[in-house]
Amino acid sequence: MKKIRCAIYTRKSSEEGLDQEFNSLHAQREACAAYIASQKHEGWVPLPQHYDDGGISGGTLERAGLKRLLQDVDEGLVDQIVVYKIDRLTRSLSDFAKLVDRLDAADASFVSVTQSFNTATSMGRLTLNVLLSFAQFEREVTAERIRDKIAASKKKGLWMGGTIPLGYEPDGRSLKIVPEEAETVRTLFDLYLRHGSIKAVLEHADRLGLRSKARIKKPTRMRTGNVEQASVKGEAEIDERRADAVTNPDAINVEGHHRNGGNVPFERAGLHYLLTNPVYAGRIRHRALIHEGQHQAIIDPETWERVQLHLKDGAGRKRGKVGGSANASLLAGKLVDESGNRMTPSHANKKGRRYRYYVSNRMINGGGMDAGSNTSGWRLPAKPLEEQIAGAVLAHLRDRLPVDLLVSHSTDAIARLGNVLDILTAQARMKGPKVILSCMERATIKPGAVNIVLDPERIADCMEISKGELYPEVLSFITPFQFRKRGVETRLVIGTASPKAVDATLIRSIAKAHQYYEAIKQGQTFEEVAATENLSKRRILQVIDLAFLAPDIVRSMIHGDQPIGLTAKWLGLNPMPSDWQAQRRIAAAV
Repeated sequence: MKKIRCAIYTRKSSEEGLDQEFNSLHAQREACAAYIASQKHEGWVPLPQHYDDGGISGGTLERAGLKRLLQDVDEGLVDQIVVYKIDRLTRSLSDFAKLVDRLDAADASFVSVTQSFNTATSMGRLTLNVLLSFAQFEREVTAERIRDKIAASKKKGLWMGGTIPLGYEPDGRSLKIVPEEAETVRTLFDLYLRHGSIKAVLEHADRLGLRSKARIKKPTRMRTGNVEQASVKGEAEIDERRADAVTNPDAINVEGHHRNGGNVPFERAGLHYLLTNPVYAGRIRHRALIHEGQHQAIIDPETWERVQLHLKDGAGRKRGKVGGSANASLLAGKLVDESGNRMTPSHANKKGRRYRYYVSNRMINGGGMDAGSNTSGWRLPAKPLEEQIAGAVLAHLRDRLPVDLLVSHSTDAIARLGNVLDILTAQARMKGPKVILSCMERATIKPGAVNIVLDPERIADCMEISKGELYPEVLSFITPFQFRKRGVETRLVIGTASPKAVDATLIRSIAKAHQYYEAIKQGQTFEEVAATENLSKRRILQVIDLAFLAPDIVRSMIHGDQPIGLTAKWLGLNPMPSDWQAQRRIAAAV
């Protein structure tokens, strides 16, 4: 009898209870071991190795235990993966498809001890996809519920955590004024009303010795199974700062609190964020909305409104400078077109003004139209392209990053992420999109969409989290792209401002396919359906294939997220196979 080597994999999303003598991971392992023992007559034997991931979400494949397991699978050391439930392995449909392909390549498989189905049949594959869809749905609903809780709490004026503003300290779900720091805040607002310039306020504040709060990043955490260890680098940094605090009475202590108001000079972006922060007027900001807060104001609302008007007027008077960093090509070396052709910075001078562009190399080299390409290349205005790509990155981080951190982080941590993003947004308005675009590794321009890949190290540094907490869905995304030129007028739209291109013809064809399929199941022949619809039998056979598309592919079509080339016409000329995994591979390559 052939021996089937079985590896038990266990996972728990939160760290709660992992320090107990018998926790959820142990319970999962016992259930899996009992199931393997029941299959002893089939040759199943358990492997002694433990593949455990404690305190890690199922929304990512970046898990130490899972990586070791997959490596052993690739090396032919594992024949069967045994899990308590499917969602212990993954909660993402796309990740599951990758895992299945990898297991197939190694001639291995998996089994869930509490969910019995056979993936060799179409009904088994449907059951599996339904289960995974619900697991992913549960994760997204949890994210929505916590986001709604934060929004409702802020609407009531509650402080939901995050970076503590200068002048305040937390007091439950409210803020309490720190008199010494509050005096610094009042002085800064008075200085701005007197000078009307952030640069002048910075210089005056430096002469007066005014200082801001410093924020010390927490040491990077590495989780493996039940063990959580601080990185050596992070611990060394804390020890160094603790030593400084002992020898220098004015130094910042390890927890990030400050004596004499802190010892960090104000910077332009930080000062702008302070002056525009409605918390000082006794209010709470939630994205674009501002609500009345339950804490005491440091600045009276009338003074705060005057400062906002001055800031707005000052921003309106600013003009871009010619030469220098204002004309730096921030996407140089990072931008390619759909054929992989690098897009090179270029410029033109007209009536003393300099206009910057990003141009496909083949247009500069005189190559004209490439073979197999339906375009002669791109020539895009640089400034709006840079600003809108930076805006799309910020919007993606604001929408995606908190969702992926919700499972293992508190609402305070999520609120802090929102504050960091607010500061980055303010910095982008004041200094341009340079900081945001420096976090980008590559952008691929193609008709209708921009594929953006982010640099994990730079994103982690900007968001003040560890690189291991960044899921693949955060680091790569596709955003809509429109470029229209009418005469001398051009319009460039990147991101959510551009509506998704839902293919209404394709949606109608899928609905018709299900209608025809239902008629066939009721006993009608293809000829009878064709006569009823006044169509040819060939057309009915062509359309009915759409009734067997994978549910996730249909869902992407409904939301307009399918590849641009995946149209009703293309599907009519290229019938899809019945295997959903093969369908996904074909759809990704269209």
